[in-house]
Amino acid sequence: MARASRASRANLEDPRGRGGVLTRTPRAPQPSRDRFGRFTEWIARAMGTPAFLLILSLFCVAWISWNTLAPDAWRFDSQTYGFTVLTLVLSLQASYAAPLILLAQNRQDDRDRVQIEQDRQRAERNLADTEYLAREVVALRMALTHVSDQVVTRDVLRQELKALLEHLDEHAGDRPGERGAEASPARAAAEPA
Repeated sequence: MARASRASRANLEDPRGRGGVLTRTPRAPQPSRDRFGRFTEWIARAMGTPAFLLILSLFCVAWISWNTLAPDAWRFDSQTYGFTVLTLVLSLQASYAAPLILLAQNRQDDRDRVQIEQDRQRAERNLADTEYLAREVVALRMALTHVSDQVVTRDVLRQELKALLEHLDEHAGDRPGERGAEASPARAAAEPA
């Protein structure tokens, strides 16, 4: 029985979960060394701003104005063909922008996956800690309940004194006048205030 008690106490004292979950310290995130990845994220962030749209709009207005209002010798994109070079430039920009944005999204998805895994591990550690603390509280309550059976409280002491006084009253029944005056301070101490 002592061996089973020791085994159950060992189980109560050890936190549940994977081995070493509570002792493992999370690593600090390392800065990315992927320059191209950081560049794609910068491009994706820049393309999603009102400033980018404003600059692109001003670029198109300037392009069209130059090729419409400038002298014929200075024009490089014909209005008669619908500004073909401008269309090609915007298509080239869009063809590079889409994959760059997708690369930036993939990197963000990878970071999100890592963050979700870290959150899951943190929640698992918190659950193991909480279960361990709950078992410790139960063990302390059980120990206090076991100890409180042996500890004399004020109420138990009063009950014992009352029983002792009743016992003395029974044995000293032939001399009630002598004992009544002497027992009054003890009886007063035994009765609740």
